Amino acid sequence: MNKNIIKDNYGKNFPIKNINEFYNHILYFHFTGTTIHEEDGHYFTVDNEFREKIKNLFENSNH
Repeated sequence: MNKNIIKDNYGKNFPIKNINEFYNHILYFHFTGTTIHEEDGHYFTVDNEFREKIKNLFENSNH
């Protein structure tokens, strides 16, 4: 079971298939400000709170 599940902008569950790739993408393409990330038809508002949430998932999954 995938423990890395987040909600998109519409409240739908989105399982992150590869947290390492997802986190690295967010860091590289959505490093600052507020942007929109789209993946597999799901939309996410990427801001500091979202980046922190993904960082925590990344750190907790790599221990």
